[in-house]
Amino acid sequence: MTTLQTRMLRSAAAGFVGTLAVAGGIAAYAQAIAGHNSNAPVNYAADRIELQDRQNRVVLSGNVRIDQAGLTLNAARTLVDYTDAGSLRIQRIMATGGVTVARGNERARGNVAVYDFNRRIITMAGDVRLNRGSDTLNGGRLVIDLRTGVSSVDGRASGSSSVTGAQGGSGGRVTGTFSVPKN
Repeated sequence: MTTLQTRMLRSAAAGFVGTLAVAGGIAAYAQAIAGHNSNAPVNYAADRIELQDRQNRVVLSGNVRIDQAGLTLNAARTLVDYTDAGSLRIQRIMATGGVTVARGNERARGNVAVYDFNRRIITMAGDVRLNRGSDTLNGGRLVIDLRTGVSSVDGRASGSSSVTGAQGGSGGRVTGTFSVPKN
């Protein structure tokens, strides 16, 4: 592995939430998400909403849009798990079907995403693609820790996360493209 590749991988792992900076190119990939307020109210809209009281779950399907403090999640379907101890409290959102998470000009796409409110972690898997302007980063799995501001990108969607099993489109490697400033 070349020195440039090593630097790019280190930067990518430090990334999407913190400052995913690839040597000389991708600067501050997802700083906007690093400051996300995960305690803010959650707004939602969908073509169909089904409340499953006994399971403490809400199923949203068809053009799902969930917003929280400027962070937007779009998907075909989501399952929202909650607790009801006097007041409703979201525990976890699992989204499937062309999932996009965006804030400002940063966007992450994947096949599946889980937002764990208790741990303050967003995990995306399956053909993950990060975009900021013309800069891109591709992999199999992305884990965003909103508490620490640290994230990691793996070439394959595997590991101890609750989102596993999907293969990334990059053949097990993290790949990307970044713009080089013109002199």
